[in-house]
Amino acid sequence: MYDSCDACLRRAFLIAHLAPRIAGLLGHQRRRHGLLGLSEEELIAATAGRHVERALAFLDAFDVASERARLVDVGTVVSCTHSSRYPGLLRDLPDPPAVLFGAGSADVLELLEDEPAVTVVGTRRASPYGTEVAYAIGRGLGAAGVPVVSGLALGIDGTAHRGCLDGGGVPVAVVASGPDVVYPRRHRSLHERVRAEGLVLSELPPGTEPYRWSFPARNRIMAGLARVTLVVEAADPSGSLITAEFAKDLGRCVAAVPGRITSSVARGTNNLLKDGATPISGTEDVLDELFGVGVRRIPEARPDEGPPDPVLRAALAATESHDSVEGVAAAIGLPISQTRAALSRLEVDGYLVRRDLGGWERTAR
Repeated sequence: MYDSCDACLRRAFLIAHLAPRIAGLLGHQRRRHGLLGLSEEELIAATAGRHVERALAFLDAFDVASERARLVDVGTVVSCTHSSRYPGLLRDLPDPPAVLFGAGSADVLELLEDEPAVTVVGTRRASPYGTEVAYAIGRGLGAAGVPVVSGLALGIDGTAHRGCLDGGGVPVAVVASGPDVVYPRRHRSLHERVRAEGLVLSELPPGTEPYRWSFPARNRIMAGLARVTLVVEAADPSGSLITAEFAKDLGRCVAAVPGRITSSVARGTNNLLKDGATPISGTEDVLDELFGVGVRRIPEARPDEGPPDPVLRAALAATESHDSVEGVAAAIGLPISQTRAALSRLEVDGYLVRRDLGGWERTAR
């Protein structure tokens, strides 16, 4: 689906062209200070430095027709702010993306208009508790028909996406690179699953690598797409709190899952609760916040038969009675190297989390 005017497409590619200069200007600052809301001329003046002529030459040489044809050829979903398919909630941002580039199903954009979405974010270094909660809430929301928005990052983000997928829901991943660029590399298979069942979105054109500034920039899009932003686990400071700040600025609901008071990865979420965030103890709380108390519930869960691969099923069953890789390997009759790989896959796919004192614990699937 291609639905963008020439002016918006030109602006989106200008931002990608200036991305290295923006990175140099912002350095390690965690927010963008309105740069992306500037006009083309102001943006060039603010970022190009002595390379102004080069930026202007880029605009003069930019061939809208050829870029449009290339995007259509590779099947990129393209929607600009003037399109009827552009998510209306994003227009509340002071600097909405001129264009959304997507990999996946264009129908998801229409779903975002029909169903309120929830953004689920958190630390990349999630605890077993945070992993279990993020997976369970992602799965519950997916099963209830609520789109789950996150950033496809390691930890809470990726776990929420997996839960949504396993619940039969629609994941929406907002990334800091072009939508076709897999980052982090470890999430290649998850990226493919999200593309197949949902949509990977970015304000940067295909092929663009991520920059430090583009991570907090994409956080505003995650907050803008959703009625509720839920932080599961977050240190203080953290990128997740930036997303919550954007949601608060938009007047949207900010919610948080209570964490252990002794946990560093729960300091940010507990501080959000002290500052008035809505406490969340499960999917039902999120649904009540979205639709009203008792209006929508999670469909009755079907029994989970576990992973389809018989080796993974055997390894999962063996963790019930064995706390070591060696014990699981002996129980299922596989070499330790293959057993370790199977257990790692079970963790990545959300079936297991490591216990602090050794062994594994099955997640609430």
